[in-house]
Amino acid sequence: MDLRPSIRGFVDSPGEVGVATSMMASSVPKVVAISLNRASSWWEGAENSVMLQDWIFHTLAALYGIVAAVALIQLIRIECRVPEYGWTTQKVFHSLNFLVNGVRSVVFVFRRDVQHIRPEVFQHVVLDFPSLAFFTTYTLLVLFWAEIYYQARAVSTDKLRPTFYTINAVVYTIQIAFWLLFWWKPIEPVVILSKLFLAGVSLFAALGFLLYGGRLFLMLQRFPVESRGRRKKLQEVGYVATICFLCFLVRCIMMCLNAFDKDADLDVLDHPILNLTYYLLVEILPSSLVLFILRKLPPKRGVTQYHPIH
Repeated sequence: MDLRPSIRGFVDSPGEVGVATSMMASSVPKVVAISLNRASSWWEGAENSVMLQDWIFHTLAALYGIVAAVALIQLIRIECRVPEYGWTTQKVFHSLNFLVNGVRSVVFVFRRDVQHIRPEVFQHVVLDFPSLAFFTTYTLLVLFWAEIYYQARAVSTDKLRPTFYTINAVVYTIQIAFWLLFWWKPIEPVVILSKLFLAGVSLFAALGFLLYGGRLFLMLQRFPVESRGRRKKLQEVGYVATICFLCFLVRCIMMCLNAFDKDADLDVLDHPILNLTYYLLVEILPSSLVLFILRKLPPKRGVTQYHPIH
């Protein structure tokens, strides 16, 4: 018996195969579109969930609280180790870290209440002031490195601290002017300019770490290989400079997006996942890493001569 006709009956003709293929090809974009719509709906539902918002804000508050506690403990340890040297750069750095992270922790504990503060300008003050303090805290490291670099090259450092104070005074004055302007005339362009200004400040800090962190790193590389502590100090400067440069660069990019894209707005309650990602990347993780890298205490007096930079 010839089975070929029966077999052929089970095989589609070329025309039928083409139709089936085209139907499958046209259905792929529909499946993708449906999947994207479902993902978008899930994302919107998650973002608008009061429970998720509170959980994320309280998580951020706890993480900031931990970083603040670590900074405070380190400050106390340094003070107990060398109390006779007063407020050195190292002590000021840890105290500012405690202040910034402590304030952020309190803000996120009461984040829902902060959103209802009136007039609205005070919301921006509460949310943006820790960013300015974060800038001051970490540019203090740039000042510290600049002083070491110029002292090693026998160059006067008398103008470095006045320059540091002047830059910070200018930054705070301009930001306060934006807040006062928004209080007087609460319009969107003022908010956009304020966010772009903070982005510019972050870029300035990133370039500072690149410049003086890079200079100090290259200078340490030229020291003799047998120099005591050279390798460890080289790693310390390299790691901290890289972390802080990337931190402020990401902050700059995010603040630019925040200024023009409503979907990237960080000052609202219904973007909790974005808030978690942003604050982890630009404040919590960098602060934790830097505190860990700079955890070494100064030597006790009498064991090794300790020359603090005041």
